Amino acid sequence: MQQVSDSELELLKIIWSGRDSTAMYAEIADSLEKKGLVWTKNTIITLLSRLVKKDFLRVQKIGHRNQYIAIVSEEQYKTAQAQSLIEKVYAGNAKGLVCTLIQEALLSSEEYEELKTYWEAGKKEK
Repeated sequence: MQQVSDSELELLKIIWSGRDSTAMYAEIADSLEKKGLVWTKNTIITLLSRLVKKDFLRVQKIGHRNQYIAIVSEEQYKTAQAQSLIEKVYAGNAKGLVCTLIQEALLSSEEYEELKTYWEAGKKEK
């Protein structure tokens, strides 16, 4: 899966949060404005076009307007990014990532306990 810029990811997050992971241009511009991000129309259109070329989005014409539809789900993206991080930084060793999170206090004891419960529940289902 291709990488996306921070700005492209911001647009994807807006689209993923939309009904059925879709959004019209006006909805995207409104969401950006509510977040305090003032981007020109050309910037938004350029970033959306890049996401279409990278096969993250497709466009559906509705009258004279474009509806942007996510092809890649948020979960698919997160999984691919996590796998990429583990491969690049930890040589494929997920345990190394978890150890770093714990050692550097990036994972609270409450979060650790939640993950442990999640892990045990998943093991019982198999």
